[in-house]
Amino acid sequence: MHERTPLQEHRVLVHTSLQPIRWGDMDMLGHVNNTVYFRYMEQARIEWIYALAGGRGYVEGHGPVVVNASCNFTLPIVYPGDVEVRMFIGEPGRTSIGSHYELRVAGKQYADGAARMVWIDHASGRPVPLPECVIAPLRAARG
Repeated sequence: MHERTPLQEHRVLVHTSLQPIRWGDMDMLGHVNNTVYFRYMEQARIEWIYALAGGRGYVEGHGPVVVNASCNFTLPIVYPGDVEVRMFIGEPGRTSIGSHYELRVAGKQYADGAARMVWIDHASGRPVPLPECVIAPLRAARG
């Protein structure tokens, strides 16, 4: 079991997504292709963003873009089953926030990942301050 680092202690669980593993997610080696792990994380992130905006997508012409993403592959995921993607947020800046993911199958962690999101104005493409609804869970957790 991994020991929690100080950075992880400032993470707050904001969304859980249950996604089916599709036969077509696997590659010729008989396990889910590495690129699909990023799709699982992306789907969880999009579900969270839509939930923040009341099911309408982006709020007032603003929304996130991913500026970097990473994944640590611990065990190969194989068909059939469901992937539970747990999404956490942490490390807020003025215009960006870190998101972190745990990919689990049947309660066991198979991978973890991260993506840094910058909130931008879609018309100008320029960064804007994070909306309150994004950072509110962190403030609530810190008391």
